Parts: sequence; C-alpha cells; structure tokens
Amino acid sequence: MEQYKEEFIEFMVESNVLKFGEFTLKSGRKSPFFMNAGAYVTGSQLKRLGEYYAKAIYNNYGDDFDVLFGPAYKGIPLSVATTIAFHELYGKEIRYCSNRKEVKDHGDTGILLGSKIQEGEKVVIIEDVTTSGKSIEETFPIIKAQGNVEIVGLMVSLNRMEKGKNGDMSALDEIRETYGFPTGAIVTMEEVVERLYNKECQGKIVIDDAMKASIDNYYEQYGAK
Repeated sequence: MEQYKEEFIEFMVESNVLKFGEFTLKSGRKSPFFMNAGAYVTGSQLKRLGEYYAKAIYNNYGDDFDVLFGPAYKGIPLSVATTIAFHELYGKEIRYCSNRKEVKDHGDTGILLGSKIQEGEKVVIIEDVTTSGKSIEETFPIIKAQGNVEIVGLMVSLNRMEKGKNGDMSALDEIRETYGFPTGAIVTMEEVVERLYNKECQGKIVIDDAMKASIDNYYEQYGAK
C-alpha cells in the first residue's frame, strides 16, 4: 500500500472522521463503521485533505484536466482545498467549480459557482463518499449541459465496497457502468482494515478481533460483488 494511503487512513481516525462502533446509516443498514467528512473543520485538516485528494487524483487520472467539480454542498470545500493542493504539489493550475442548489438570477448568475466550464474542457468530479450515486445523478446533466465536456473520472475519499441500491455492484461501480467514466477512491475499506486490524493507530487498536468480526459479518450481508 502506498505511504500516502496509510497516512490518510491514520488521518481519518485522528480527525474523528472514520469511527467504529454501531451506526444506523441513512439506508437503514446497521454498520460497524461510519465516515463523516464534515468533521474536517480546521485549516490544517483541510490542507492535508486536499493533498491526499490531489495525490490520488494525480495517481489515477494524471494532470490532463481543466476543472475540478465538487457537487454541493460537501464537494465545495473539497474542490477548493484540492485545487490549491494540486497547484502546490504538481505546479498545475486547475480551476474549481461547484453547482448551486438553486439557480441564481442576479449578480453571478446561473447554476454554477466558481469557474464556468467551457466547451471541450476536461473535468474531474470530487466527492466525500458515494453510497447511492444521487449527487452524480443530479450533477451529471449540469456538467454535460455546459457543452462538449469530457468527464475524466470521479474521486471519493473512501470506497465502502458495499452493494448499491440497485444490485450487487458497489455504488462506484454502478456510477461507472451508468455514466461511462472511471471511478476511484483514495482508499478502500479493505485497505483500511489491512492498515488498522490489530495494529496501533493514535496509540490504540481501533479494529480488534471483535470489530474485525463485525466488519466481516457486515460484508457477508452487504459486500459488493
């Protein structure tokens, strides 16, 4: 596993973004782990988060793209932080763009916030975690409406590796099959378990034998094929 992935897993635990216990998800599933990207709130956290996203995007998609698109609302700070980090790490000037939930009819008008997407440009979409693909369903038509735009790929922070709502494929695989562009994650849940199982993180064991058994049971029921 690449070093930045190991560091990112530790960073999620340290930031109280990735937690282990008993959680009821929006889908109604009872999960032994939960991720809340809204817990990244400080300047240093957002700086590091942008760097991890930038490294994952560069490793998966390179730097041949023009705009980083973050769906409202959580995607807005992600796209801003990662755009800054991408320039600092790779010297490439890319632009950020997000959608508004409501079309603005005065001042900076339209549905887009930040940079406009121009005809023929290449776009990478950035999100925190994808469980149902609903935000892509909403924003894909907005991006494509800007002209002949190529979506290079989607990057999320964690691939939960569980079934989506419509079958046995993961949500990321469903998006790839439905919309025809690549999908990726900084880390997968398999990599999280590999790094944390019976190994110290922040001075404690967060995945012990009992938690590992709970995670295994969860994936027996909900794991993607």
